[in-house]
Amino acid sequence: MYSAPAMSTSALISKHRLIGLYALTAVLMVGYGAIFSLLAEIRNTFGFSATGVGFIGAAAFISGFIAQLGLSRYADLGYGSLMMKAGLLFCIGATAWMVFADSLPEWIASRGALGFGAGMVRPAIKRLVFIDNPANAGYALGVLAAYETAGFLIGPVIAAFVNTWFGLSETFVLLTILLVIVFPLVVGVHVPAAKTPPGKAILLELIKLPAMQSCLAMGAAFWITMGVFEVIWAIFLSDLGATQIFIGLSMSLFGLPMVFISPKAGSLAQRRGPLRVAILSIGVAILCMISYGFINNIWVICIPLCIHAIADAFTMPATQFAVARASGEDAIASGQGLFGAIGMLIAAVTASVGGWLYDLSGASGLWWISASAMIALMLIAWWRGGDLRQPPPTHDKAV
Repeated sequence: MYSAPAMSTSALISKHRLIGLYALTAVLMVGYGAIFSLLAEIRNTFGFSATGVGFIGAAAFISGFIAQLGLSRYADLGYGSLMMKAGLLFCIGATAWMVFADSLPEWIASRGALGFGAGMVRPAIKRLVFIDNPANAGYALGVLAAYETAGFLIGPVIAAFVNTWFGLSETFVLLTILLVIVFPLVVGVHVPAAKTPPGKAILLELIKLPAMQSCLAMGAAFWITMGVFEVIWAIFLSDLGATQIFIGLSMSLFGLPMVFISPKAGSLAQRRGPLRVAILSIGVAILCMISYGFINNIWVICIPLCIHAIADAFTMPATQFAVARASGEDAIASGQGLFGAIGMLIAAVTASVGGWLYDLSGASGLWWISASAMIALMLIAWWRGGDLRQPPPTHDKAV
């Protein structure tokens, strides 16, 4: 059985280089946020159904699942730098393809390529961020989450204005240029191999750990929200009469609390125990999900949306820190990859089914079903949580 070794406390890269990797992550999420907010526009421009749009969203999650599940352990084996470079090239090619895409299969394939590329980059970055300073890992992962959210926040705004003033294709031209600009940030970055490299069966060993099972249940609950939002949110607001600019601004509103709260939330999870923080925040998110089914005013819906954003600002770094604790330093990328892969799989299923449910029963039924699934997963997470319910050992706390 795999067990987590003790963690070291040495700094591996300069502060400026680390900030560069944070910025790179933000740019990746700019692309995610932009596409997220443009799905209603893509549906209307090309005449796709909500089910077809669901397949576009699911493609990113399925490809991300494949990349993280199959490749993440190679970051623990010393190939993290190569993974970041190759992943970025995938993302550049994907957004360039979207400039010319005009059929459903092309949009599914290009969105899948973008998800695969991001699935290669993110586990490698998370490994480097964690092992750079394990004693403050909760805060560092919170900062990473804040940069990710900032990118996701900026993406819809950029997409809304560029699409309104110039057009859909021009939006993806800009995204491609941004990815090319940040590519030099990964040149020269070294992601050290684990002192005890994980074997081929590491994912099976990790998934047998009760603490990891709890982490996966927490992540699944979080990613249900992401899967539904990826496909339905823009369509849901559009059907309520919202403009493209309002849709973009609503997603910025969702992301804004995360930018400021996530670093402190990561520190709180490290001090008080990640499971306690995550369970409470997921519970609040569930109440918000239910409320969306009752609100028909686009301005009123911003209230639970903002509360939901605050809750997710606590959930994201808490779950990432929980995964790091459950995995141990030598399998950080493997654990984060497993966690991300399961999340992507859940989001892919949710996105695929979500579009169909929305066509079949409207928004109310979709929000209720999603919230019910999140409740079940929250209970599983608490049941299997074990030591994650308690504050971490003294040597893991922030100094």
